Amino acid sequence: MCGLVQKYNVPGPRYTSYPTVPYWDPNGFSGQHWKETVKRAFQESNQTQGISLYLHLPFCESMCTFCGCHKRITRQHSVEVPYIKALLKEWDLYCQLFDNRPMIRELHLGGGTPTFFSPENLGMLLRGLFRKADRAETWEFSFEGHPGNTTREHLQVLYDAGFRRVSYGVQDYSESVQRAIHRIQSFEQVAEITRISREIGFTSVGHDIIYGLPLQTADHMSETLRKTAEIRPDRIAFYSYAHVPWRKGNGQRGYKESDLPSPAEKLQQYELGKQALKKAGYAEIGMDHFALPSDGLYRAMKAGQLHRNFMGYTESNTRLMIGLGVSSIGDSWYAFAQNVKSIEEYEHLVSCGIIPLMRGHALSEQDQQVRRHILDLMCRFETAWDKELPEAIRAEIEARLREPESDGLVVLGPDRLSVTEKGRMFIRNICMAFDLRLHNKAPETRLFSMTV
Repeated sequence: MCGLVQKYNVPGPRYTSYPTVPYWDPNGFSGQHWKETVKRAFQESNQTQGISLYLHLPFCESMCTFCGCHKRITRQHSVEVPYIKALLKEWDLYCQLFDNRPMIRELHLGGGTPTFFSPENLGMLLRGLFRKADRAETWEFSFEGHPGNTTREHLQVLYDAGFRRVSYGVQDYSESVQRAIHRIQSFEQVAEITRISREIGFTSVGHDIIYGLPLQTADHMSETLRKTAEIRPDRIAFYSYAHVPWRKGNGQRGYKESDLPSPAEKLQQYELGKQALKKAGYAEIGMDHFALPSDGLYRAMKAGQLHRNFMGYTESNTRLMIGLGVSSIGDSWYAFAQNVKSIEEYEHLVSCGIIPLMRGHALSEQDQQVRRHILDLMCRFETAWDKELPEAIRAEIEARLREPESDGLVVLGPDRLSVTEKGRMFIRNICMAFDLRLHNKAPETRLFSMTV
């Protein structure tokens, strides 16, 4: 396996979308085009599926040096109310496009640190959203919680608004690793906030664990997973650390490259983690995720309903996903659009009645065909060849899959492609075989984290 890791450990996308953001093409996209596709997707699906909302809450009190997310570091909580007012104004701009009340099926608060905001202000935000919307008959509302500052009051406000899922960023319990990534939290803190979450009524409590962190060893991983099994969260996101220090605003400069585990050491951590989680009763879900059989993510996988979008893996699939807040990305299936990244510019544009877009991409018919294949691979580890791809393009993709096939990573059949158990670790590489835009225009600079 070490030889395969060396061979396939190359920069590659995580495929929360296709095309990936660096390959979005501005030609054919405009703010007006985005609004038209939003209206079209809403009309086609609101009554039957509902819509999804992602809200980006970008503030953090301190910098976690492993994090590549878009955030603003501040201890000034006076930023909360102006930002919430801007979010609600942006939501109002979208609601003006709709011909009836939105049915929100999926709602996720991400960051940054959503629990940077006070419980009172989160309540104000959610009441504002639902003045112009209703909950769908079945819904999934979730948020990202920081074990160090999520309180019972936060949890109660969110529970009362319909939230039933929370994911806590744990990463690693080793003190040396926590100091390196500037994310200090004790096992006792995590255990207690998990207990409170369940006591209040949250039915799915997740923990994020990362392997490949600076100074991290196999012993650290073993201890972290032993403690995780004691708490027994309902689902676990078991991520490979994405080292992308070249991104603007990134804090991944607080340690040396030599502090990172080697590819062989990362592989050891991954294999150790995967086996420990399976031994503890967790099933592997798509890429990087594990869940207990009692969790909704597992049930969605078994029912063939698992979906992947900019929020990661979800139990439901809506045609329209609207992103609110700085840097948020929306998806109408026919187009993607991303908001501006400056908080000041964002607040100014929405105050002027402008949906604050920075860039976007209009999906071609071929984009949609390739997207379906990549979604199937990421969610089900297989795809059928009946997705209307032209024969010449299918032949081109199959040619790129011959080497993974000879390495035992995939099985190429006449009507479908299946990923083997050995190949699951390399799912990003397998999806790259379908990435026509990546192969048509190789990047001149490094854009993505390593795939393994």
